[in-house]
Amino acid sequence: MCGTCGCGAKTQATILNLETGAETTLDGHVRSHTQDDGSARQHEHSPPHAHPHDHGADHVHARHHDHDHLHDHDHLHDHEHGDHDHQHDHRHDHDDGHARSSVIELEAQILAKNDALAAKNRGWFLGREILALNLVSSPGAGKTTLLERTIRDLKNKIPISVIEGDQATSRDGERIRAAGAAAVQINTGAGCHLEADMVEKGLAELKPPFGSMVMIENVGNLVCPALFDLGESAKVVILSVTEGDDKPLKYPHMFKAAEIMIVNKVDLLPHVDFDVGAAIGNAMKVNPAILALRVSARTGEGMDDWYDWLDHRMLQSRL
Repeated sequence: MCGTCGCGAKTQATILNLETGAETTLDGHVRSHTQDDGSARQHEHSPPHAHPHDHGADHVHARHHDHDHLHDHDHLHDHEHGDHDHQHDHRHDHDDGHARSSVIELEAQILAKNDALAAKNRGWFLGREILALNLVSSPGAGKTTLLERTIRDLKNKIPISVIEGDQATSRDGERIRAAGAAAVQINTGAGCHLEADMVEKGLAELKPPFGSMVMIENVGNLVCPALFDLGESAKVVILSVTEGDDKPLKYPHMFKAAEIMIVNKVDLLPHVDFDVGAAIGNAMKVNPAILALRVSARTGEGMDDWYDWLDHRMLQSRL
């Protein structure tokens, strides 16, 4: 389990190139791609270079080390003091403190490793004048629909590539391809967020052109994606009017980390109890600099404001 968020190990994560059908694990092993209908396709291809940055093995090693250390420690206490209640309680407290310390140390190591890889990704984007955006939201807020409309409206103006993150299935990645953009699907298994090494692998599959735009659709989650830098130029948080207008106060770290908040599905406002002004005000309480846009990815309302912001950020990426 991950010491940062409690999600599963990254050994379950896979990267599916939706153009070639090639599916690999993070360490480069070839896997058969199981389609949403349950059938499987075998892909014969040379695996990419093994990724040197996966912390899954380090994580497992750390857990085994802690277990062995605690086991030896208990053994010594039993021999030195015998089976006394006082000794047992002392050992329990000591072990709990050691375990907490180990978890905190592991969290710091994981985030530090991720930040180093994110910095590498950021330099890669800057060197190629690529605008990279990290789209984050709760499940069902409309990230994929927003991307579909954006791709269809802008694909003749700017090349757009997408790294699509979900725990399972390639459904959203296939939707992105149908809209007209190159895409790779990253399935995180038990993981609740994308990490910088996953994005690095996805970019190696995508090969986005110079001066283009890369959209990273993160796993639906308003907690952990706030902690993990992917090397993006900005985080874009999408808040649907079908959610509560107090979400920015409940999940302040995400809204504080975002440069822009898109209030999506405004076409549904007549049918829901959602105060747009309150939502924007709550977001500004935790992040006074956040820009808020009201859009409907389904009807197109407000999308021109989103496109204007993208144009502005594209110009900045070329300076």
